[in-house]
Amino acid sequence: MQNDAKKKIMKYIGRAFAVLGAFLLAVAIVLFVSLSMLCSKAFPSVQQTFVTTILETGQLKFLASVFLSPEEIQEIVDKNSMQALNAEVDTDLIRHENLNGTDASAEEGEPIEIVEVAGATYTGTMMIVKDPSRVSLATIYPWREEGVTLDTLVNDNGGIAGINGGLYNSNNNTGGKPYGVIVSNGEIQYNKPQEFPGLVLIGFTEDHILQIIDISKMTEADVEALVADAKIRDAVTFQEEASDRNNHFVQLIINNEARQMNGMGSGLNPRTAIGQRADGAVLMFVTDGRGKSGHLGASSGDLIEVMQQFQAVNAANLDGGSSSCMYYDGEYLMSSVTFYYDNSSWRLPAGFIVK
Repeated sequence: MQNDAKKKIMKYIGRAFAVLGAFLLAVAIVLFVSLSMLCSKAFPSVQQTFVTTILETGQLKFLASVFLSPEEIQEIVDKNSMQALNAEVDTDLIRHENLNGTDASAEEGEPIEIVEVAGATYTGTMMIVKDPSRVSLATIYPWREEGVTLDTLVNDNGGIAGINGGLYNSNNNTGGKPYGVIVSNGEIQYNKPQEFPGLVLIGFTEDHILQIIDISKMTEADVEALVADAKIRDAVTFQEEASDRNNHFVQLIINNEARQMNGMGSGLNPRTAIGQRADGAVLMFVTDGRGKSGHLGASSGDLIEVMQQFQAVNAANLDGGSSSCMYYDGEYLMSSVTFYYDNSSWRLPAGFIVK
């Protein structure tokens, strides 16, 4: 009797595994067919959106190369690229009377203003910090294996608000090591400008002016000289590269000139961007995407349009995707789009905070 019962149990288990296997196979087939359709030339606009979007992700870039050759991918990237915008920031366009740390503009309203922004494919939150001297870069230096969530980074450094910053090791949500260059309170805490191609430095001077500087051809010694000469107090780096490997961009607006795009310019993803108005106020903007709330995300054009609406003189794109997040006054206004961290952020090594 016991043997018969065991046989029945094993039979049911076998059937269950067979059903599960068939289901997983069906899902895999559906995904394969769906992806092949997304990459098909029969739907050029869908194909371009998919490729430019997927090349901006950290872990899923390979999906484009499953169905398309490097030449085909590069052709799509070239058709949807962004024209160069490498002018130096003109500091005279930022009015210096509001950059002395006294928050003169706060008399006209709240020192920190939160504005909800809605687009066709995203929702976002704009944080306006009237006094730029309150914005700095908090880090976990010395670096280690695991970073911390944005709320911890903000609260441990005496802040009230913050957003994620530049490139970092996000594999398996470790987040303890940055990439490129990190400057905090005038100290260079990480200096590898050639770690990735196309790195651009985004940060603030001692005079609280946002700088966006191409360091892609600089050596470590060059970066040291730049930080000293330009009096950079807080900065991160993000990557400018449009290739069959990456589709990243940084410069959005320089000296009131918006970056021009070919085609879409970029894909649709969660975004984090930072800018500065003529009166010195800092603009921090974060959007959702990747299916969160039914939204695909924002494009480079969306970021430019929003930054122009909020009168940015200079603006730059920071690290986006699952890293995008915004924290203010004890809660996340925008959190990670990854479902198992959707009430928090990924672990980070650094972030721009507001004190």
